[in-house]
Parts: sequence; structure tokens; C-alpha cells
Amino acid sequence: MTVKIDTRSKILKTALKLFQLHGYHATGLNEIIKESGAPKGSIYYYFPNGKEELALKALDLSTKIIKTRIQQELSAFIDPVKAFQFHITEIANFINHPENLDDIPMSLLSLEAAFTMESLRKACAATFEARKKIYVEKLIQSGFKIDKAEELGMIIQLMIEGAITLSLTQKDNLPLLTVVKQIPMLLKS
Repeated sequence: MTVKIDTRSKILKTALKLFQLHGYHATGLNEIIKESGAPKGSIYYYFPNGKEELALKALDLSTKIIKTRIQQELSAFIDPVKAFQFHITEIANFINHPENLDDIPMSLLSLEAAFTMESLRKACAATFEARKKIYVEKLIQSGFKIDKAEELGMIIQLMIEGAITLSLTQKDNLPLLTVVKQIPMLLKS
């Protein structure tokens, strides 16, 4: 049983990494098999509906990893300014170490899915909503009213996602560090 779990887990983690780096359409099943070291028939054994099912499960894994990390980082500080600054600084640190991109949101997959695959689009939308919910909960715990927390949660998410895109494109975490500097002004208003 352990071998089955390990093979499935290797396939999922490899698929997650490749979807993050190359996107859905540029990632082939043969590449996933080769990188994971899994036997050729194992993808369809564990994911009988093929690449789409694998992408959905990889997105689910990514969501769990990221939600756990966000919750841990935001709970490190009671003060929401310090908590969000810490969280965004941690993301900025990941940008400088591409080998750690397991925790970077699957932005490339979500952009592709928006126009091509409804099941992936919906899963990506749910992932973004789950992340925003964590931000909103932190803001409510910090005394913000629900409406204001919802608005700020979305703004923070937009700032982070945009800064991740720019940081990855520019190979420089300065956009994320700029967001860190703006958090006090945003949350003090």
C-alpha cells in the first residue's frame, strides 16, 4: 500500500511542479512520467480521467499547501499589518529560490483555464476564494467589519497575485517587497 501512495504522491507533486512552471497545455503526461520516475501506466491507474483529473488533483494539493502556509504565517502575529507583511515577505523569499516554487500559486494554470477548461477554471476560482477567505478571517479577527474585511482581503490578494506575476516575470522580488511597504497604509485607512 505504501508503494501505491508513494507513486501517486510522486506523480501529483511532479505534475504540480510542472503545471506551475509550464502551464497545463505545455505539460505532457510523458514528461510527468519521466520526471516522477513512475511506471508508464501509473498515471491512468491513479488518474483514470487523465491529464485533466491530474491537474485538478494537483491544484487541490497546491491549495492545501498554500492554505496551510498562509494560516501559519498570518497567525505568527496578532497585528494584521505585521502578519501580512510577514506573509508577503515569505512569498518574496520564495521568488528568489525557484526550487521552492511548490508554494507559489498556480497562476499560469488559472490563466490558461479561464478560457479553455471550465472544470479547471472553477477549481482555480475556488482556490482564489479560499485564499481570500483566510485573509478576510484574519482581518475580522483584527477588528475590521465584515464588509471592509472582504474588500481589503480582495485588495490584498490582488496586490499579491499581481506582484507574484511581476516578480516571476522580472526575476526580482521587488514588486512583492513594494507591496509589503504598502500594507501599513492600506490597513490603517
